[in-house]
Amino acid sequence: MSHLKGLKCRECGKEYPKEALHVCELCFGPLEVSYEYDRIRETLTREAIEKRAPNMWRYRELLPLEGDPSVGAQVGFTPLLRAGNLGRALGVDEIYIKNDAVNFPTLSFKDRVVSVAISRAREMGFDIVACASTGNLANSVAANAAACGMESFVFIPFDLEQTKILGTLVYGGCVVGIKGTYDEVNRLCSEIAGKYGWAFVNINIRPYYAEGSKTYGYEIAEQLGWRFPRHIVVPMAGGSLITKISKAFKELQMLGLVKDAGARVYGAQAAGCSPIVNAVKEGAELIRPVRPNTIAKSLAIGNPADGYYAAKAIRESGGWAENVTDEEIIDAMKLLAETEGVFAETAGGVTLGVTKKLIEQGRIPRNESIVISVTGNGLKTQEALAGKINQPAVINARLSDFDDLIKANGKAYATR
Repeated sequence: MSHLKGLKCRECGKEYPKEALHVCELCFGPLEVSYEYDRIRETLTREAIEKRAPNMWRYRELLPLEGDPSVGAQVGFTPLLRAGNLGRALGVDEIYIKNDAVNFPTLSFKDRVVSVAISRAREMGFDIVACASTGNLANSVAANAAACGMESFVFIPFDLEQTKILGTLVYGGCVVGIKGTYDEVNRLCSEIAGKYGWAFVNINIRPYYAEGSKTYGYEIAEQLGWRFPRHIVVPMAGGSLITKISKAFKELQMLGLVKDAGARVYGAQAAGCSPIVNAVKEGAELIRPVRPNTIAKSLAIGNPADGYYAAKAIRESGGWAENVTDEEIIDAMKLLAETEGVFAETAGGVTLGVTKKLIEQGRIPRNESIVISVTGNGLKTQEALAGKINQPAVINARLSDFDDLIKANGKAYATR
């Protein structure tokens, strides 16, 4: 049974029907999904959730569909790893990795939002789905559209990482590279959405699409034994993920599923594109757009759609925002791989790099629980590591050559 009530303006509160709308006609504020929480409270319990299949749909009452999902049945419930080796390297007691680098089917958290968006678009009668993307969303829209037999159009900055472009083209949809930044791509897509009437997941379907990110937060709380971490660090591009994780935590408290106090949320951006971080540090209400210049292309949105709300969520939680340089991003990617065997994309390097910096600044205490958000797989951004890691040693197929290699590296191994 659906508990989807409708849409509501985040600013003026005007209510709208359950249609493909995303902007308030009165104040031009963004629209958000509203639910019948009283009905949800009557039936949604910890026990009911725990009996369900291990995917994001175990929280289906809090997702904006009127029927069953038509794509992405296996999305979500990704691992929450207790990262002991990383914790020792950082000098902290309790740190976890929420690892959406292994999400199904395209190895990023975008599979959550896209499965919701496409399922809702099909409920509303659309047969073409589209998006503006910095990479991960492109992969997911193309893959999930193919899985449910929909036609897809994906618009990207032409200079994205080649692995992400290939990881979109392989699904057979129409991919269009635009000579410009993501913000220029997004403006063009808004015009295309208005003219062609397609289901753009992050434009006219955005209110429904964004709700999928809440499941990331639900899962963290459940996997911690129905409690919140004291601190959670989240990468920010458009700002939607951190906003929806905050909403998820508030919903869990409101429904009585989690009793303890909410987590402090911290936003992470690259120094070459950090408009939300700048606003938080300056105490500014408005987000000042920037022109991106960073290897973290999946976070390279200079004019973030949800930047204001991301900054608000950070402030309300008592958290903070920080950025890291491209060099610090690479160092953090290597640290995560070397300590925990997790290969994160550049956005994961941003998150861990910022976490390290916040710990060193004393903003995150070393003796309290921390969750870092890994939202995409390092296989997608291998170019960022070019020339930054050691190359393999090459020897002849002789034991003596291997012996020489061991001696040259100053290592001694016991023979067996």
